[in-house]
Amino acid sequence: MPSHPAEEQLRHLHASLRLRKRPEDIAHLVQELFAARRVTPDPATAAALEKAAAHALSRVWHGYTSMLEDFAHPVGARRQLGRAAALFPSLPPLPEDAGDDPARIEAVIRRAGEEIHREYGENDFGMDRLNRAERAEAGIGELSKRQYNKRFRLLRRMEAKLARLLHEQRRREVVVTGKGALAHTLSYEEFAGDPDTAAFVAYLTARGYMRSVFTNGGQRRPYDEVADALFQRLRAAEERTNWYAVAHVHPVPEVLGHLSDDELVRLLVRWNRFLREVAELLEDAWERSSSIEPASMVVRPGHDSSTWNQAAQAWSTARAHWFALMTELGQEEVLDRVCPGKVPRLMAADVAYWHRRSGGGLHPDTYVWAELPRPWAVLRGEEECPRSLVEAVCARYGVDPVAGGWTAPRPVAEPAPFRRTPELVHGVAVADPLTASALRRSAGVFSGRGQRAAAAEWL
Repeated sequence: MPSHPAEEQLRHLHASLRLRKRPEDIAHLVQELFAARRVTPDPATAAALEKAAAHALSRVWHGYTSMLEDFAHPVGARRQLGRAAALFPSLPPLPEDAGDDPARIEAVIRRAGEEIHREYGENDFGMDRLNRAERAEAGIGELSKRQYNKRFRLLRRMEAKLARLLHEQRRREVVVTGKGALAHTLSYEEFAGDPDTAAFVAYLTARGYMRSVFTNGGQRRPYDEVADALFQRLRAAEERTNWYAVAHVHPVPEVLGHLSDDELVRLLVRWNRFLREVAELLEDAWERSSSIEPASMVVRPGHDSSTWNQAAQAWSTARAHWFALMTELGQEEVLDRVCPGKVPRLMAADVAYWHRRSGGGLHPDTYVWAELPRPWAVLRGEEECPRSLVEAVCARYGVDPVAGGWTAPRPVAEPAPFRRTPELVHGVAVADPLTASALRRSAGVFSGRGQRAAAAEWL
């Protein structure tokens, strides 16, 4: 148990890096951290924190949010492991969380396979099973065909389950990183070494984790006036600040300028690896949705828009960090040769129509994306995309390549005003969490399911 109230708050803040807490609740935790440390923040910081913390769940009458405060977790293999334990008694006991650990699951499959003389990956039901004579020769002749087949099928299903689990865990990591950058990878020691650093990182991460709102305008920027007030505290105590931890979520020149070359390279290597992983996801989603029109990026039936948009968000985050680190390291000549473009999200047809009806149109960035080589081909070296090509295409469509983030890190934006977190139902803001819960339980409200029934109920 934490031995000091301040450590307890730091533990809660560190845990929030992998959760989806509302920024208001994080602001309240920061206030409690300051109180536990007997720190009186300056008036500007105190006012900014109070503006957010006033809407924390612990300070409102209902104390409730209808939205999950965590990212969706993949369904593990606990049920399959339990079945394996019943069919293969020689398997050693496993801890409760083994069903979420791919390495343990694979070890069970391999160990159980040895009992029936099955090699890992031998999943062909027609070619890889042993017949009666082969079972007798292998020393398992006492197993009937039915009992042998039952075990063979289980291990085959477990391998398929393991592949799905690995895919979903990878996808969850992409979602979390796309919204909160590398904050969730910080160890407690890195995070909590300086409480002011911890407060800033936790609050900005919570802002990044906010859900997208159904709108024909831009989404909220994570860096708001509360984050800025906390950042000013880091500026005032820059010798104590853990700038390396801050760079995990806020890679502006001022922050990166405090890092050593070794720290910059360590971050660059991690983002390089992540960029390539996301590029593979994008390519896979692109191949599976071959009818995507790159010049419009409007969702059509059969498109896996969720996977694409999650990967596009992750690409945008990783690319922004990568550009910032390359620039800080003075590697602009690399960008002269290899300058992978931005990736737009797929847009729902109703949002596209909303844009047109409100006098807008397709964002010029979409035209630039459509003309440039696909980024996964650029990273593999199959197609060339130098900075000069990006600049030429941007000029053709009236896009500023620097201000638009196509050829350089985006200019540092002014802090956004704080606005309380809305309760959302399929991206649509509603009045309060109780109403949101009622709408979410009602079939088809704000979604494509059961629209007639929902319309009749609410008219």
